[in-house]
Amino acid sequence: METIGFVILGLIIFSIILHEIAHGYVAYWLGDPTAKYAGRMTLNPFPHIDPVGSVLIPGIGFMLGGFILGWAKPVPINPYNLKYGKWGESLVGFAGPATNMLIAFVALLVIRFAGGVMSESGTEILAAVAYSNVGLALLNMLPIPPLDGSKVLAAFLPPALYIQYRGLENLTYSLGPVGLLVVLIVIFNFLSPVLSGITRAIFGFLTGVVF
Repeated sequence: METIGFVILGLIIFSIILHEIAHGYVAYWLGDPTAKYAGRMTLNPFPHIDPVGSVLIPGIGFMLGGFILGWAKPVPINPYNLKYGKWGESLVGFAGPATNMLIAFVALLVIRFAGGVMSESGTEILAAVAYSNVGLALLNMLPIPPLDGSKVLAAFLPPALYIQYRGLENLTYSLGPVGLLVVLIVIFNFLSPVLSGITRAIFGFLTGVVF
């Protein structure tokens, strides 16, 4: 992989880390200091990196030119400390994808207003970062436990469905790596083409570039 590719991959990995930091900060603002006490509200990337989810999986996806999946070590959250009950947990969940979309918008704004004085490689890097962050936001908003979208959706469910849905999430967590593997298999086999298409459509809408 050439140098520009390593720069893009590094920025994507850092975007994944910022996604997790955002969870921690919103949880802290809502009354849960767990992430702070665990040292997970730092920009130092090392406490957040998961060797498989933060490096191996994004690297493979990037080299294959496909939809990029990735995750950092989940930030520890104690939902019983959060204000606003299930709505607080929903806000914490939404913070990660929202951060990815913010990164994408910032990158695109820089291209729009400074693209004329930037090098071609700089524009390519920012465009790749924006595209990848749109994809990461969409991926994490899927209402599939334990992805962030499941926490957002859960807040809107009536009590009976909420309990059942959270039971499904607890089951996924209890399976550990096996549960995550099942989610990844579903995404790769059934949802990856759809997510890639939606990502291209959103990116094209924001930039006017159709591909």
